[in-house]
Amino acid sequence: MATIAQPAPTRRPNITEPGIQLPAVTSFEQVDNEILATLKPSPKWFIGLGLAVAAMLTGAMTWVFQIYWGLGNAGYAPPVMWGVYIITFVFWVGIGHAGTLISAVLFLFRAGYRTTIYRASEAMTVFAVLTAGLFPIIHIGRPWKFFWLIPYPNWRLLWPQFKSPLLWDVFAISTYLTISTTFLYVGLIPDIAVLRDRETNPIRKRIFAVLSLGWRNTDREWRHFARMYLFLAAFATPLVFSVHSVVSFDFAMSIVPGWHTTIFPPYFVGGAIFSGFAMVWTLIIPIRKWWGLEHYITLNHLDATAKVVLFTSIMVGCGYLSEFFIAWYGGVAPEQEYFWNRVFGQWWWSAWILLLCNMVFPLSLFSQKLRRNTYWLWTLGAIINIGMWYERWVIVVPSLSHEYEPWQWTDYVPTWVDMGFLLGSFGWFFMWFLLFIRQMPVVALAEVKEIIPPKMLREGHGHGGHH
Repeated sequence: MATIAQPAPTRRPNITEPGIQLPAVTSFEQVDNEILATLKPSPKWFIGLGLAVAAMLTGAMTWVFQIYWGLGNAGYAPPVMWGVYIITFVFWVGIGHAGTLISAVLFLFRAGYRTTIYRASEAMTVFAVLTAGLFPIIHIGRPWKFFWLIPYPNWRLLWPQFKSPLLWDVFAISTYLTISTTFLYVGLIPDIAVLRDRETNPIRKRIFAVLSLGWRNTDREWRHFARMYLFLAAFATPLVFSVHSVVSFDFAMSIVPGWHTTIFPPYFVGGAIFSGFAMVWTLIIPIRKWWGLEHYITLNHLDATAKVVLFTSIMVGCGYLSEFFIAWYGGVAPEQEYFWNRVFGQWWWSAWILLLCNMVFPLSLFSQKLRRNTYWLWTLGAIINIGMWYERWVIVVPSLSHEYEPWQWTDYVPTWVDMGFLLGSFGWFFMWFLLFIRQMPVVALAEVKEIIPPKMLREGHGHGGHH
């Protein structure tokens, strides 16, 4: 009796396999033409830049107002002397973490889905850290005195307090900005050489020639480039875990209820990666749609990032629940009272925004259909970042407003000055990002060319462009 052969089960392609990611790309010239098309200004780009500049100018005018009239125009009232400024500072430091994770950590693990999204995430990192660095200067009230935070030799023998976590922030942010900018620039060198060779304007061509460091695309240059990139990836990886851990020490080193806990460093890092990937969706999904880059930034790539977001959401949720457990198990009355007040008392609305945005809505990513729905991913990215901003609110404001002495319990209401700086920070960030994608390829040309299916190149589709 003849047996009927069963059809082989279909296997979903592994996104890290060579040739699977970009089946619609057939030549190096096509890569150059399609990706560099993003450098041409469009009406949508001008509208976005106009909105960003308007928001940035709002923040700038707010800063001028505060410098003239004083820091008292913010919503602070003792003992709540930290507010929107520090909340937004920690938020932007967290946004910057996903870029280094995608660039460095995923590179070391050879995760194929990073290839077409890491350039945008690296730029996001640099501009997010630039944004975060403004807030300690804004918060001191007298910005012309900011250099007192920096340890430098001086004849008065004045030194910052090295035991202060706020000084640790200065070292963490300056180091992170330096390494992130270096990492971004080194990865750009081969692509800047492509821009140099295609440029017809003599001034821009000369600028690109200087920035490309004389790149000639030789085997020797590629060997040194690969070693340098690997070294920088290994060097930057500890920053992913150390920088936001240091930022968490601003809180964990104190005795304020809700702050002095050892769980802050790991769940701050998890939350930073969580919010950073959400911001990557906010940036990359519109770029993918508006410039027709769907066959570069594929649904497989977005699906993989969604799994990272789901994992970090669960990690952050465990951190939230651990806080409640330790407060109950520890038996410290002010701590228990604080956590009860956080969820069911004065600040219940902010705590539930946090829990819903960061723990409940991301559970939708268990659905493969939603993980591959770009409209839902973009919406969820906005929801997550709202939730992550409120996470910092819930950490800062309820703790300071509900400490040990009941007679000190108070309220905190942000003023238009606080909100002006918040709006201005988003304008500042998006302004720089939009200017960047107008000057540099938003997708890495060199790495995309490495994963074009070799079969298609052998079929005579051409080897135009640079590689």
